[in-house]
Amino acid sequence: MKRLAILGSTGSIGTQALDVVAAHPDLFEVEILSAHSNAALLIEQANKFKPNAVVVTDEMKYESVKNALSSLPIKVFKGSESLTEVVQWDTVDIVLGAIVGFAGLHSILAAIDAGKRIALANKETLVVAGDIVMQRAIDKKAHIIPVDSEHSAIFQCLVGEDLNKIEKVVLTASGGPFLGRKPNYLVNVKASHALQHPNWTMGAKITIDSATLMNKGLEMIEAKWLFGLTNEQIEVIVHPESIVHSLVQFRDGSLKAQMGLPDMKLPIQYALAYPQRIDNDFKRFDFKDYTKLNFEQPDHKTFRNLALAKDAMYKGGNAPCVLNAANEIVVHAFLQNKAGFLEMSDMIEKTMQTVAFIEKPSLEDYEASDKEARAIAAELVKKGQLSIY
Repeated sequence: MKRLAILGSTGSIGTQALDVVAAHPDLFEVEILSAHSNAALLIEQANKFKPNAVVVTDEMKYESVKNALSSLPIKVFKGSESLTEVVQWDTVDIVLGAIVGFAGLHSILAAIDAGKRIALANKETLVVAGDIVMQRAIDKKAHIIPVDSEHSAIFQCLVGEDLNKIEKVVLTASGGPFLGRKPNYLVNVKASHALQHPNWTMGAKITIDSATLMNKGLEMIEAKWLFGLTNEQIEVIVHPESIVHSLVQFRDGSLKAQMGLPDMKLPIQYALAYPQRIDNDFKRFDFKDYTKLNFEQPDHKTFRNLALAKDAMYKGGNAPCVLNAANEIVVHAFLQNKAGFLEMSDMIEKTMQTVAFIEKPSLEDYEASDKEARAIAAELVKKGQLSIY
């Protein structure tokens, strides 16, 4: 029986993780649930899974959660600092990090310090401070198992290949809802259009990142740190069907791919159960349904976020941190129809040009860079609105 702390339990990854738990009550037990502001769903989850504790990081929602669970023997905590405490409890075996964005960094570092196994779905943790996170994981002997479908695919391809050198990895991208579209079309798209992903069911922020290809750029940076790769060893290819989740090419030229239908419950289950593979009733891939699989090069000129992310990866230092912070701000603005689809790239690029570059940042430098980049990007959004109206 593995006892889980699910951070971000009300989001897309968190809810699907709980589906996996519900299907395997003999293997998994929920120890901790956390959410930011979705108090209603957190209460519902707590009533169903009876965790030892819940954490609501939006302190305005604390009283409602506490009152709703008062009849149950469930501890209720508030604030982000509580997350860094509960993940270190001896009663926690695995921490699933599914908090979106920079907000997930400190709880993951705390879990690493406690030597926990981490099922990592929060790619921004490694984008922002991958050097610090991975070195600390080595020092504390904390195992990080990726949950992102692409990184899970690479991880699975590397099992049993310890003695074989990686030549390169290939991350696949669906291309999102605007594959093949040009700027004259994209200039008019709204959030409602971008949220209609053809293959995956994800949260709003990640779905927008997929539409802009920023998600794939962030995944390149994440792969670099997770697998100890050089920049030149990471490639992106567009694969609209999302059946091949990623590939690894070894020094002899052989390619290994992990394939399957696009369903996030599979990499979630794999990360939680590793090294075992456990039964499930997920829909199976059938070649009769896919007589052709397509692959093409990404359009860096139209989807500039991928190029910006690649530039940040090559530059290193605090550049990926600035990229991520600016992206979080402009995506939020786009979802509120306060920024245009193509404007997001302009604002991210301007922010990256404005924040001072730090070649070897400390954790405090990353935090300061994140804060500064958010302020700059928010001001750019504000000015953009003024110019529109």
